Amino acid sequence: MRVPVSLDPPAGPDDHARGRPDAPYVLTMYADFECPFCQAAQGILARVEKRLSDELLLVSRHFPVDARHPLARDAARVAEAAAAQDAFWPMHDALFALRGDLARPKLLKAVRDLGLDAALAGRALDEHLHDERIAADLASGERSGVTGTPAFFAGTTQVEGAFDASSLVEALRASA
Repeated sequence: MRVPVSLDPPAGPDDHARGRPDAPYVLTMYADFECPFCQAAQGILARVEKRLSDELLLVSRHFPVDARHPLARDAARVAEAAAAQDAFWPMHDALFALRGDLARPKLLKAVRDLGLDAALAGRALDEHLHDERIAADLASGERSGVTGTPAFFAGTTQVEGAFDASSLVEALRASA
């Protein structure tokens, strides 16, 4: 039996978050942009957001699984380049909409389609500009007991087992 580990660190102001900062429920997701299960989870998250509305703060952290998803880290770099232009969430959604087709031309097209600076994104890819942030998210996930993606935390408690919108809402309500 696995001993539960708390989210380390808890969600904070440096995280990529969508929703009301003082919301009673905080859902943190460790994700890999190339992971098909993370892609499938996006619809579930939309239902959770709809059900909890302004009572939810959704936090996204990077957890690229390089051994299985060699393009995920580049997608995370592009997401961070978008974050530098105040567009993390639109890029997050655009990257998952690519459904794992994350070759460099597709990444840069997504950047241009959002009206963002493609040269900055290209530099992020070429010079690994945001690797420190990605590494910090990965280390946080490892300290928190994350072994694969997606991984969810309701408040600071890891959500175990299968997940759907109802089980995530139930876990969030239990965490408050």
